[in-house]
Amino acid sequence: MQVRIYKPAKTAMQSGVRNTKHWLLEFTNNNGRFIEPVMGWTASKDMLNEVKMKFSTKEEAVDFAQANNYSYEVMEPEKKKLIKRSYADNFK
Repeated sequence: MQVRIYKPAKTAMQSGVRNTKHWLLEFTNNNGRFIEPVMGWTASKDMLNEVKMKFSTKEEAVDFAQANNYSYEVMEPEKKKLIKRSYADNFK
């Protein structure tokens, strides 16, 4: 079973870093999806697509994946570039 381990990015609608301090483990098996004939929505018979597990550290998530014999992919977060500017730079 394939899992993906990543740290979620903040959404564009928030200025803080809430919900970005933990690591998520998400199952990526998408072969059970189909188009529902009545409403036309994408549906799945595999309920593992809905499971997201939170971990405090990346190592805890990797240990969990290894203990359950899951093949995993770790996606490292990109580093933010912090440009130090003064308030006076806005008026130049």
